[in-house]
Amino acid sequence: MSTPVSELVIGENTRVTLHFALKLEDGTEIDSTFSGQPAVFNVGDGNLLPGFEQALFGLGAGTEKELTILPEHGFGQHNPSNIQQVRRDHFAVDIQLEPGLVVSFDAGNGELPGVVQEVGDDEVTVDFNHPLAGRDLVFQVQILDVSPVN
Repeated sequence: MSTPVSELVIGENTRVTLHFALKLEDGTEIDSTFSGQPAVFNVGDGNLLPGFEQALFGLGAGTEKELTILPEHGFGQHNPSNIQQVRRDHFAVDIQLEPGLVVSFDAGNGELPGVVQEVGDDEVTVDFNHPLAGRDLVFQVQILDVSPVN
């Protein structure tokens, strides 16, 4: 006996259409789909943070909920060893280095972004942690549709 589509809940082999807003604990909004097109994904396709995806399991169409995702289920804890000193001559001469600048490095298997923290005469301090590492993430979700993956 199968569950009618209207009563299907998020889980393995489901396609989900939802609106979400990603906020920090202080209410700062990082991203939102509420004023545009909803997000659509298949569970397990890698488009969502695994911790966020797991928190959606069991929710059905019509559900509105606020979910808090802890760092270990989001972008991980902030790792001090991901803050590196990079020689200034590793940067292009024409780049204006300043704190907050996002720079990209060739990591061999793709690009590795980092955020400049400090600029010295010979070295630049770069934080390679994800900008949201160590932060609790608050997701406001509105589930619009849950359907089976064909």
